[in-house]
Amino acid sequence: MKVQILKSKIHRVKVTDANLEYIGSITIDERLMKAASIIEGEKIQVVNNNNGERFETYVITGKYGSGEITVNGAAARKVNVGDILILITYAIMDFDEAKNFKPSVVFPNEENNLLN
Repeated sequence: MKVQILKSKIHRVKVTDANLEYIGSITIDERLMKAASIIEGEKIQVVNNNNGERFETYVITGKYGSGEITVNGAAARKVNVGDILILITYAIMDFDEAKNFKPSVVFPNEENNLLN
């Protein structure tokens, strides 16, 4: 049996930009991506703590150490600059493997999205 479990989470980051005219996706600071074991193109769930919106998109790598969190395309209508997001990825694993899997959970500084 396979189960879907939490693979990684970036907990409480601030939206730095929303670009309606971009093709789509979310741009995330590469340092945060590495810390959370997220790769470019990976499917990600975005949860907006300010308005309750939830949506899925894919990840684009942002400049390392920039703190960038930019929501692009139509999803930009679901956020405002300054909103607080939780970014979540999942993995599908065998049941026994999943029991021992430890997700990568990152808690950046909420004010500037940087890791301390």
